Amino acid sequence: METLAREAVGVLNETYGRHDATRAVHAKGMVCKGTFTPTPAAARLTRAAHMQGEPVPVTTRFSNSGGNPNTPDYAPEGRGLATKFYLPDGSRTDIVALNLPCFFVRTAEDFVAFTRAAKPLPVIKQPGPRLALYLARHREALPALRAALRFKPPVSYASVRYNGLHAFRWVNAEGKSRFVRYSWLPHAGEASLSGDEAKSGGRDYLRQELIERLESEPVRFTLRVQIAGDGDPTGDPTAVWPDDREKVDVGTLEITELETGRDTGGDILVFDPARMTDGIELGDDPLPLFRSQAYSVSVEQRSGVSRPAELA
Repeated sequence: METLAREAVGVLNETYGRHDATRAVHAKGMVCKGTFTPTPAAARLTRAAHMQGEPVPVTTRFSNSGGNPNTPDYAPEGRGLATKFYLPDGSRTDIVALNLPCFFVRTAEDFVAFTRAAKPLPVIKQPGPRLALYLARHREALPALRAALRFKPPVSYASVRYNGLHAFRWVNAEGKSRFVRYSWLPHAGEASLSGDEAKSGGRDYLRQELIERLESEPVRFTLRVQIAGDGDPTGDPTAVWPDDREKVDVGTLEITELETGRDTGGDILVFDPARMTDGIELGDDPLPLFRSQAYSVSVEQRSGVSRPAELA
């Protein structure tokens, strides 16, 4: 898997260019801090330490999906919200979420193939026939691609719904387990801008808007889990579960201020979708582990060192 991870990061660098000291994707972002407070319903679903009732501190990172840190905020890119929970025993666990309803691919091999096929051709700066050929053979990529083509610049990072695209097994105190998927629902509501409206705000309008928003009030999201029903695929992130599946609100994320002490200089901040804790387990989806490997390759590229766990 490490070989595929290196190949994937290489293709991403070909697509966006290689930029020193930045991530291969989600290169442009803002780090914040705050707290997460679980609901009583959370502890009935999982014995994970951050779901037992007491607030825990968090570090979050809002980001644009591309690999060029100089891309303007009004570009029609995806957006991400990564959250790191600091648990009472000193360990951590992460949630990585995007504003997509599902993912483009099922496997690491498909990620490399899709990324290569979607790479814009020189001169026209658009994907060519390679992408059409890939899609003809991989129809499962179409829902995510259609969603991506509908991206509009958001009013704010605080006005986006972010979805965790993978299923994880939650295990409660009695040992009962259920598969869930995550969504962060914005308390500010979902809202977008036209391209012209976003451009009028400037290249970094999302950053400036968030700074101004945090000066007046916290940014809040509800963490909602959708629980898999019998027969729902738990290892295929391209498949959307039926909307009538049970949904439970399990906590509130409250972001209070910018975090200026992380992800600067030699600090290595990694949000790893495969970083689990007792009560939350990986399932049969291979992509969280692949993404973890790719993040390690990206860390090595941007910092010159392998990723030590204590710096993650």
